[in-house]
Amino acid sequence: MTVTLADVAARARVSPATVSRVLNGNYPVAASTRERVLRAVDDLDYVLNGPASSLAAATSDLVGILVNDIADPFFGIMAGAAQTQIGGPGDGSGRAGGEKLAVICNTGGSPERELTYLTLLQRQRAAAVVLTGGAVEDPAHQAAMSAKLAKLADAGTRIVFCGRPPLPEGDALVAALAFDNRGGGRRLAEHLISLGHRRIGYVAGPPERTTTRHRLEGHREALRAAGLDAAPGEADGHPGSDDQELLTVHGPYDRRSGYEATLELLRRAPDVTAIVAANDTVALGACAAVRDQGMRIPQDISVAGFDDLPFSVDAVPALTTVRLPLFEAGARAGRLAMGKENPPPGGIATIAAELMIRGSTAAPRG
Repeated sequence: MTVTLADVAARARVSPATVSRVLNGNYPVAASTRERVLRAVDDLDYVLNGPASSLAAATSDLVGILVNDIADPFFGIMAGAAQTQIGGPGDGSGRAGGEKLAVICNTGGSPERELTYLTLLQRQRAAAVVLTGGAVEDPAHQAAMSAKLAKLADAGTRIVFCGRPPLPEGDALVAALAFDNRGGGRRLAEHLISLGHRRIGYVAGPPERTTTRHRLEGHREALRAAGLDAAPGEADGHPGSDDQELLTVHGPYDRRSGYEATLELLRRAPDVTAIVAANDTVALGACAAVRDQGMRIPQDISVAGFDDLPFSVDAVPALTTVRLPLFEAGARAGRLAMGKENPPPGGIATIAAELMIRGSTAAPRG
């Protein structure tokens, strides 16, 4: 049943005119009244009518692209690529040749902000929503996301995930383009093991993120396969599973975290011969910390990243990393959002990750 402005007014115990003033922002309203109205809007999931030009259609010309941090090249590349397909030359159908207005929504990594943006896009009758990057693994948030996306889809909004796996209840999706983070993490660890590294530190991302878990799982799969993740005292004295926790430090996906986590890692385990970073930005911080400790890369310690961001090849030495086709994935997400490309079979596509071996990794000394 459609919720009306009158329903919101009744819930907030104000007049419909007051609700209209709050939602349109065109007349001063007491803060307590405004808060009561907005709470009623959220409780009832009221969808504000958009401009008159969009009322005749199920959706508007708006497409939302949700990112954690637009300043992070990982998200900037995907968002920019998606926008080329959303706001570029259209196919000749619809208004303005089929183009849409792409709006970047910067969540700052906040689950609450993610839901807020989806609500705002729902009220604007967005034609499509593209959600980029890893998801928060919190059951309550996942349930709220599933409910919100289902309502968007019911209203005609296309939902596309780019760089994140589908939710447990993902029926509302047009498509989910998921990077093979687990496979990439495994191949990177296998590379270091093949060089002879046995004490490998890991500077991981936030533990609640799917990206963090999948990359770390791939890393540890390779260690187990090589006998480096056995119980303490087993496997001919190789480090055990408890030791792998010692060799892992979590933090945000930024350079400062990479620097501080690496110092902590070197304090815990000064005998590490290689460090794998959560992403390339974190790896730059790790490299700085290693150098500040008077060590050379890769002669004294190897460092590797993930994502193959544009600066990786220009680092000194060039950074061994795992390449994710960020631009290609973003462009594909944009085409799916615009209905220019058919969804993959089952709605889910796993995008391969490629190991890029460069000068920052080498066999350990001695």
